[in-house]
Amino acid sequence: MQQFFDFPVVQNFSFNSFIPCEGNAAALRFAQRVADPADSECLLYLHGPSGSGKTHLLRAIAAVGFPYISFHEQPTSEQLVATFSAERGLVIDDLQNMPDEPDLRRALWQLFNDFHTSGRTIALAGTTAPRALPNMDDHLTSRLLWGLVARLDISDDASRRMILKKVADDRQIRVPDDVVDYILATTNREVRSLLDFFNKVYSTAMVEKRRVTLPLVREVYAATISGGDHGPV
Repeated sequence: MQQFFDFPVVQNFSFNSFIPCEGNAAALRFAQRVADPADSECLLYLHGPSGSGKTHLLRAIAAVGFPYISFHEQPTSEQLVATFSAERGLVIDDLQNMPDEPDLRRALWQLFNDFHTSGRTIALAGTTAPRALPNMDDHLTSRLLWGLVARLDISDDASRRMILKKVADDRQIRVPDDVVDYILATTNREVRSLLDFFNKVYSTAMVEKRRVTLPLVREVYAATISGGDHGPV
């Protein structure tokens, strides 16, 4: 019987917990190389849609002892410099969200130059290829192509299934196969959409103290497509 506790979500951002598939194998291999101090590769740029695993790989790289910052958090130029200038690794996520601010552009460009010149590790990520990143210094977008570049693409159901199972494991709940099948059959195929819907199911189950079963998932789906609000999102 499934018990209901308000467990914290424990996300395991390690290489061992990363779910490999055909669409992300190169990104995983490159990230492992950049994280390995014995490997000469020290520059990596990852790109791909939201939910494809970029953050997981960057955090796995950062776990070897580097700071991590996402531009979702809107850091200032001063925060960037203070966080990274004395470190061995520059790990920055969500470059597509960098605002159009000259001070930030200059700070990131200077950090990149300092790290690259000294041979320190640089691992960056965004949703687009380097040259399509907005608000970036042109010199920096060009230099991102000097290192390893990989696109992540989760486009097969086997990988989507494994990702949903991992998210359930992170939340310490058991999700039957028929629930996963239903989510894959009814929800937008983008990984972010799958995860958003699963989080609705999870939240509803916790609030209503119900097991995650096919009837519950059908209720949440019906409420979603009708525009209703079934539990917190």
